[in-house]
Amino acid sequence: MTEIITALITGVCSVAGVIFTTSASNRKLQHQLEINQAVVNTKLENLTEEVRKHNNFTVRVPILEEQVSALNEEIRELKHKIEVLEHD
Repeated sequence: MTEIITALITGVCSVAGVIFTTSASNRKLQHQLEINQAVVNTKLENLTEEVRKHNNFTVRVPILEEQVSALNEEIRELKHKIEVLEHD
């Protein structure tokens, strides 16, 4: 009978130890996951901001190209006027 009681006490202590260890490990893992999620969220926010900047740039480039083209045309017209004035 003593052996059974000893075995039961040993079994209960073992189960309690496993539960305690698993619980502590789970808390540690949960904390690490929260830290990793915060890092991922920060990186995602930074990437989102970079994408917004890039998208704004891609919208502005065609406008700049159009303005450069108009300025080039104006320069050509002014050069032509200068040539006409120089030859008169």
